[in-house]
Amino acid sequence: MKNTLLSIGHGYAAARVARALPEGWRVIGTTRSADRAGALRDQGVEPVIWQAGGPVAALAEAFARATHVISSVAPGERGDPVLPVLAALPAPRLRWLGYLTATSVYGDSGGGWLDEHSPTEPTSPRGRGRLAAERAWQGFGAERGVGVAVFRIAGIYGPGRSAIDQLRAGTARRVVKPGQVFNRIHVTDLGRIVAAAAVQAATGPFLLCDGNPAPPQDVVAHAAELTGLPCPPEVPFEQAQMSPMARSFYSENKRTRSVRVGPELGVSLLYPDYRAGLPAIAAGET
Repeated sequence: MKNTLLSIGHGYAAARVARALPEGWRVIGTTRSADRAGALRDQGVEPVIWQAGGPVAALAEAFARATHVISSVAPGERGDPVLPVLAALPAPRLRWLGYLTATSVYGDSGGGWLDEHSPTEPTSPRGRGRLAAERAWQGFGAERGVGVAVFRIAGIYGPGRSAIDQLRAGTARRVVKPGQVFNRIHVTDLGRIVAAAAVQAATGPFLLCDGNPAPPQDVVAHAAELTGLPCPPEVPFEQAQMSPMARSFYSENKRTRSVRVGPELGVSLLYPDYRAGLPAIAAGET
């Protein structure tokens, strides 16, 4: 039986998962836009046009062929938009499910350390929605008799989405909230971890994060050093003009580390912190 991954909501992160899979895997990716179908084909991904609320015939056919499924689709106000569709569809070959979620399920630890065994106590609507979606995917897996992995992901960065790209675009800011730190994960390492979990049919929660929770203003300053571009001035958090979504990220302060990715999946990060990841981006990594 050929391994076939159905990637629902196939975008920036999932593309790296597909790239990290061993040779011989078949990858089917959903996209909401017919305009992106050609780009997916260029990546070696079979495109399926689907969005929540739309026709399900193409998705049903792909789901029936899938041995492995990952979903990168975030929950909405009514919960996860994917599961109600999949629940009515047969999947005779299905062996494993993976759900890409976020570290917001842990809530605020006041800067304390958290790992996969820490309690999930979300303090934001976004975190509560993510945790509910995690549990829904785990319940769906139990109903189908297949294992489920949930990937709790820190701030994703990589080529095209980094402090270096923001500096080049003139959009970088150095918002300072004393004591505030964030973890990150390079998109290449994200792809390697999820791919390893799929190959091994690993289950349970995995934290996808680097080993260096750091203040965001330090990351921008380091990007400026690497590129020789002007470093933006610091802006106190209280004075920063930010969207409600951006401001909400600063409402939680936590340090995360994985105690499962290395020992259980055998994956060591290529970019264990931003000081390793940003130079690769500056050098033109794709």
